[in-house]
Formats: sequence, structure tokens, C-alpha cells
Amino acid sequence: MKKSKSYFSIEDLFFVVSGKTSNLQDLSKGTTPFISSTEKNNGIAAYVDDEPTFEGNQITISRNGSVCEVFYQPLPFCASLDDIRILTPKNFVLDSYTALYLCTIIKKEKYRYTYGRKFGTTRIKKTKIELPVDISRKPDWIYIKKYMQDILSKNNTLESVINGTFNTLPSNKNKFILNKSEWKIFRYGGENGIFIIKNGYYNKKPDNIESGEIPFIGATEYNNGITDYFSEFEIENNNKDERGQYHELYEKIFKGNCVTVSNNGSVGYAFYQERDFTCSHDVNVLYLKEREWNKYIAMFICTLIQMEQYRWAYGRKWRPNRMPDSEIKLPVDKNGNPDFKFMENYIKTLPYSASI
Repeated sequence: MKKSKSYFSIEDLFFVVSGKTSNLQDLSKGTTPFISSTEKNNGIAAYVDDEPTFEGNQITISRNGSVCEVFYQPLPFCASLDDIRILTPKNFVLDSYTALYLCTIIKKEKYRYTYGRKFGTTRIKKTKIELPVDISRKPDWIYIKKYMQDILSKNNTLESVINGTFNTLPSNKNKFILNKSEWKIFRYGGENGIFIIKNGYYNKKPDNIESGEIPFIGATEYNNGITDYFSEFEIENNNKDERGQYHELYEKIFKGNCVTVSNNGSVGYAFYQERDFTCSHDVNVLYLKEREWNKYIAMFICTLIQMEQYRWAYGRKWRPNRMPDSEIKLPVDKNGNPDFKFMENYIKTLPYSASI
């Protein structure tokens, strides 16, 4: 199950107005961003001496040139009269997180405007986008903001995401070579397996009636497996069948610092869960037997788990009764045990690992 969604036209959500500045003639340096039809640098073509004609905290769309490039403008700016349209919220308060979500959704319409088609004002207004909704069928801005906050990297500030200045550096500049001759096959579970495999809870996904903090992990390939957030009250009081009412809350919530693997639907997608969560029975929960997970080891092993997806196509499910007999090949130390330290250090040498 997914979060309920509905379609809204852009003019349902925003006032749409044209830019007010003619295309640049004078490229002298100033301090006011000038937004034009470029796909780079957050739409900023130059900095000009003109006074800003628009307040910040708005969204810009290019209607010409690099059509349907959509950017959030946090600062006051000027914009091209011919090429840019500005979106100003009607009945909600725009914030940085919500704006990034909306920019991503609107930009999905870009494919419609190749081959010289312009994204004119009327077309922009009539364009429909799909958004999560609350119980009143209005856009669920609280959910959207929380969704964006959750997926942003801890080490990438919101400003770095807006400006495209991600930390691309590795955590560890030393080089580690993947010598596959020093790898060994291990069973997933059982007496000699490396994982403790737990069944997901046979859970009924609650109706979202209040703002919650606990992630619900489902059989999806997106958003780290998270399909919604719920409160303890909602989880405790929603059951798949009558047996569920006798189950304590702790039986429905799993401790974080583990890996979840979907066993149905999008089979074989593996994600590291840092926080406590609840989930459906379409998810297997993996803890390590000999040590605790960390995010680096999890990224190494999740990649290998997902390489097994081809085995579970055509309706085959990777249920917990099958998983213990599955095998995974891992690097080993001098004693023939999984070399978790090597796995961690290897991930730390990869680009962007400083942003994990």
C-alpha cells in the first residue's frame, strides 16, 4: 500500500506570473541573481546590479530554451520576461523542503516539451501533478516536508542540496582493492549463517489519521523502503486480523540498525534502517549474528543482496523460510570469517561516502 495521492493542477496551488526583466544585455557583476532558461546553477545565468523584482522563497520554471527546468529560489531575484514563469503559493506556506519536492514532481513533465514545444503560461497552469493527500484529500504538506527531511543526507545541508554542492569526497582516501579470490560463500541463516532473520509483522497498514514518526517499511524499491509514517497509537490499534489485538506494541515495532529485504512485490530490494520501524510481512528483517551493523557495512552487503534479485522474478517470493538456505559471497579475514572491517573501509573510499 502507498500513501493516498490525488492530482492537482499547478494553478490550484500557485499563482503563475511572468518574469519582469528583459534578457541580459549588461553582464556586469552584481549581487542579485538573474534567472534565465538554463539547466545549470539553479537557473542563475548571472548576478546583476538591478534591484530584485521578486521575493525569495518561490519556484521558477523555464518555458523556453532548457524547457521545464524547475528550481527553488531561496533569495530575492530577477527573472527573464520571455523565458521564466514564477510560482507563488496560494493557500499554503512554501518552505525549502516542500519546494524541493514540488520541483522534482513538476520537472517530471519535462519529457512532454522536447522538439521545440514551449511550456507556456497556460500549459503550466493546466499541468497536473500528483501529491500525497491527507484525510480531507488536500495536499499533505506535513508529510511532504517530513519525507524530504528524511531522505536528505545528514552530512549534506539543505543549502548544499539546493545549490548542488554535495560533498563528493570519500571518508577514507586510502585505496582498497576488491580481490575476489579472498572471498568465501556464507549461508544467510541457520546455525552457520551470518544473519538472524526475522519475519516482518503480519501488519495492516493503518489509515493515516495523524502525524507519526515511525516509518512503515513495505515491499517497494523506493525511498529506502519507507511507504509512510505512523504514530504508536495507530500501529497499536490496527491489526491484520483478530489475532493482532492480542499482540503487544513491541511485537509490531522492530529495532533499528538492521537491514530490511522485500520478499514480495519488488523482491530483493535491501535497505539499511537506522531508526526503529514497523513493516509488513512482505519484508524480512536482518540482524548480524556476530556484531552490530553500521551504515558502511550495510551499504556493502545490501549491494550484494540486491544482485540476487534475478533469482526471485516471475512471482517467486523470498520468504523467511527460503532465505536461510540462500548464500552470499563475502570478503574474509585470515581466519576465514567475514571481513566486516574491510567492507566498512572499502565503502569509505568511494566517492560521496563522506555524505553518508
